Amino acid sequence: MRAMILAAGRGERMRPLTDHTPKPLLPVADKPLLVYHLERLARAGVADVVVNHAWLGAQIPAALGDGSDWNLALHYSDEGDTALETGGGIHKALPLLGDAPFLLMNGDIFCDLDWPPLPTLAEGDLAHLYLVPNPEHNPAGDFALEHGRVSVDGDDKLTYAGMALFHPALFAQCRPGHFSLVPLLKAAMAEGRVSGERYDGLWCDVGTPERLASLETRLRGI
Repeated sequence: MRAMILAAGRGERMRPLTDHTPKPLLPVADKPLLVYHLERLARAGVADVVVNHAWLGAQIPAALGDGSDWNLALHYSDEGDTALETGGGIHKALPLLGDAPFLLMNGDIFCDLDWPPLPTLAEGDLAHLYLVPNPEHNPAGDFALEHGRVSVDGDDKLTYAGMALFHPALFAQCRPGHFSLVPLLKAAMAEGRVSGERYDGLWCDVGTPERLASLETRLRGI
């Protein structure tokens, strides 16, 4: 199985920290966020990882190299100066990801989920999402989870964790350009083609300097 890490965002809410450093390279407990992802993917047996980049993007391959430090083969999808958003970025990277389902994770999250086992897709499904209890900054949640199926509507919504398994067919009708992943997922949910699971471990959307500082404190056990 291959994986992709989304690392192209500008990180406006993290300024001024992201004025000179891409958000996924910001350190927490003396290690860039991206590196935590690479370590866990390597332990799970993933061999090939695609990382997209845009803002200050040259810093990412300069920092990570070819991936050999983690026994990985890293491939880079350069989106220029402006990120293509979540959907557009994945679509551009599809030639590097192959025809099989691939893991996807946001580069600006932290999660202590360890694989294996790696997730799988049931026949006909297009996505499997990881959902987490709603954090303070997203109290209404994103999607409902019932009996392992994910839908737009429902009670007790959970928050999409920024981690998933996607089938390339999810993007079959897409054209190159800037677009969000969310409408594609909602359309697949409407067809009953999205599974999911809840994760109750350590997870953080590192979207602001305050959340970064809080995660730093937690990881250091201060």
